[in-house]
Amino acid sequence: MKPTRKAVILARGLGSRMRRADAEATLDAAQAKAADAGLKAMIPIGRPFLDYVISALADAGITDVCLVIGPEHDGIRAHYATGLTRVRVHFAVQAEPRGTADAVAAAERFAGPDTFLVLNADNYYPVEAYRRLAASGGAGLVGFDADALVREGNIPAERVRAFALVTVEDGGEAAPGGAQLASIVEKPDADTYARLAPVSLVSMNLWSFTPTIFAACRRVTPSVRGELELQDAVRIARDELHERFAVIPFAGGVLDLSHRGDIPAVAAALAGVAVQL
Repeated sequence: MKPTRKAVILARGLGSRMRRADAEATLDAAQAKAADAGLKAMIPIGRPFLDYVISALADAGITDVCLVIGPEHDGIRAHYATGLTRVRVHFAVQAEPRGTADAVAAAERFAGPDTFLVLNADNYYPVEAYRRLAASGGAGLVGFDADALVREGNIPAERVRAFALVTVEDGGEAAPGGAQLASIVEKPDADTYARLAPVSLVSMNLWSFTPTIFAACRRVTPSVRGELELQDAVRIARDELHERFAVIPFAGGVLDLSHRGDIPAVAAALAGVAVQL
């Protein structure tokens, strides 16, 4: 399979957690303004956080990036209108924040017949994780080692325990690029986490999809939260459309910019990181 060269970044979220006051977060005026607006991807860390994300994708060989944004996000469009040499930035509009499956569906025209990566706009993933996932050339996700996430990123252990756990098929047929996905357990309770954590990896929503995912997204119904959720589309693609998902194991840290209090640690971690778009 040829390596994946396209990526979709989900940048439409409302940023509700980022808007919440945090007395311990020391921000400059520009950071506070962006945080108040919930624009996580555009939090300035010398330059917008999203610049670092896109630069890392380019380092991994991605040539075309689609930003899924809201109709009101003219500032993001303007920022990426000029000055790009390594990557082409495209846009897809999600009219309303109806969930992550709806956001991915908005990028169908951009993806066309190709495989493509999907990632969060508020996470800075290791370049090598992108490379390994892109090299698989098919459907899959990166499964992160929980201890490495705590040790090498800025994510505390209690937050990691709330993330989805990923298990792989035992002795089953492998998917292209890795072991085959068996299950995704969202927000495991304490007993489930204790049982599954020793044999599971953690999903940080770094995916590779084929066009099959769009048919699955169209079949998704609202979750208990009233949203069209990507993990439900993945289950439909696997169980009803017979897509096999590879799980690419990875031991490394991810920088998470979900909360206001994350900004200082992320800024420190990215200090000195070169950005070239």
